[in-house]
Amino acid sequence: MFRAYLAAFALLPACAPTAPLFAPTAAPQLISRQFKFTEGPAADRRGNVYFTDQPNDRIWRYGTDGKLTLFRERTGRANGLYFDGRGRLLACADELGQLLAFGPDGSAPPAVLLADVRGHRLNGPNDLWVCPRGGGIFFTDPYYQRPYWTRTAPDAALGGQRLYYLPPGAAQPVVADSLLQQPNGLIGTPDGKLLYVADIGAGKTYRYRVAPDGRLSQRELFATQGSDGMTIDRRGNIYLTGDGVTVYSPTGQHLAHLAVPAPWTSNVCFGGRRRGQLFITASDGVFRLPVRVRGAR
Repeated sequence: MFRAYLAAFALLPACAPTAPLFAPTAAPQLISRQFKFTEGPAADRRGNVYFTDQPNDRIWRYGTDGKLTLFRERTGRANGLYFDGRGRLLACADELGQLLAFGPDGSAPPAVLLADVRGHRLNGPNDLWVCPRGGGIFFTDPYYQRPYWTRTAPDAALGGQRLYYLPPGAAQPVVADSLLQQPNGLIGTPDGKLLYVADIGAGKTYRYRVAPDGRLSQRELFATQGSDGMTIDRRGNIYLTGDGVTVYSPTGQHLAHLAVPAPWTSNVCFGGRRRGQLFITASDGVFRLPVRVRGAR
């Protein structure tokens, strides 16, 4: 089913699929532990990494120069982040159940890309991926009770916790998959043809074929492991999180497990110059690790 995709990755001039992803003695290096709970790392074109401290309602920036700076406060309780083709920092903001877009320096109020679904508040947008073919946005909408909410249950009119797709320029999303128990992390391939989505509630990760109009097909089980956030390297390996970082090949073969010195690993992305470092958000800290296979763009 995915032979053409796998063959394309096999032609990339990187190390062999069986070569180690990390140096034998590699261990995550702590950048800082000044946060309450970190989430949602995303890298801009230059490799600077942005991530959220969601309980404190802040977005931070770790530059390629090694400097950590505050990007913005009052973020709508931003969680998952991703950059679109225009260089805007998109965020799943669950304070009001919105998708937001921040400008380059974070000073201006964010644009609201999505405020509700047919007048009903979303559960809590969690993670998102911008499809390179057209710029449509896939996002997950699980329900995790937050202490800053006045509500205590999801809106029944939504019909559950779902995976959505917001077409380019559209005011409303469409349901991409309604069969997931609790969708969370997701990532797609650089060509926009495949999408991986973790159902953390079911403890599984699925793969889909993505049509040019955003419709999904050929849903199949990729791994019997759920994930919080996830990322992909230039060989198509998928990095899942939760108990550290677990890496699977494009065929679903378990390749490696990276221990992270934190109770919970929430998310991961590639950043730095040439996407040569793995950035990990985990509990109250953020870590980095040099890699031998660079991240996909």
